Amino acid sequence: MRLHQPSAEIFIPDALPVDEALARTTHLCIAAHQDDVEIMAAEPILTCFQSRDQWFTAVVATDGRGSPRDGMYRDYTDEEMRLVRFKEQRKAAVVGEYAALVMLDYPSRQIKDAAFPGPVEDLTRLIQAASPQVVYTHNLADKHDTHVAVALRVIEALRQLPASRRPQKVLGCEVWRSLDWLIDADKVLLDVSAHENLQHALLGVFDSQIAGGKRYDLATMGRRRANATYFESHGVDVTSGLSYAMDLTPLLEDSEISAAKLVQEHIRRFEEDVMNRLKRCGTSLP
Repeated sequence: MRLHQPSAEIFIPDALPVDEALARTTHLCIAAHQDDVEIMAAEPILTCFQSRDQWFTAVVATDGRGSPRDGMYRDYTDEEMRLVRFKEQRKAAVVGEYAALVMLDYPSRQIKDAAFPGPVEDLTRLIQAASPQVVYTHNLADKHDTHVAVALRVIEALRQLPASRRPQKVLGCEVWRSLDWLIDADKVLLDVSAHENLQHALLGVFDSQIAGGKRYDLATMGRRRANATYFESHGVDVTSGLSYAMDLTPLLEDSEISAAKLVQEHIRRFEEDVMNRLKRCGTSLP
């Protein structure tokens, strides 16, 4: 497998040959940063954990150099931060028993440059090699520019594949913007009730982020619990953990639909839902 960055890395936790490891993939997550995978894609990780016929592969697009740092990591250089974040991501791949972990090692500026071809070409090769049933990436309403850029590069790569080689589903998941605002009919529900211990472990290996000043572990588990409880206002909880996703599959089914149009439609339906509720409740607002 040839990738553009000389420093790109493919890590296979069980030491299978790369081609064989990628080919067994059923669920593929493509994320911007180290730990984004574990934050947004717990459901497929849990689905594939210790399964004989379902396998999870993670792709991380950026090098992790620009992350905030504090505590024992305060004086780490960007290169030292890159190395520790790569090490943490490998640990997560071992804990989660991933089929493969691919770290493309691009600086964020290259991911955000739509005219730079490297990321799309790498992603196209990887998706062809893995041939996943489902692809997970960032949602298009995420408030982090690099996250949105990764999602757009993923869509571009998928659209270059013939229809027969495309995944059955493409889902945009929660990291820097929750998807509670989607109307319920638009939410893709990802049950993450099982293996809370494993979820904690997957998030906890990213010590450079947690001890370095960001409690992503507590925030992520809290959001999953909150989603489960606040999803239904007139019924008891049916899950103890829930993540939401935005269905991006229509962007593959119809290449005439733009990413912007898809998001605009979600926003329009959200606006209609809010305004209709105000009308039902007798608002006197103009």
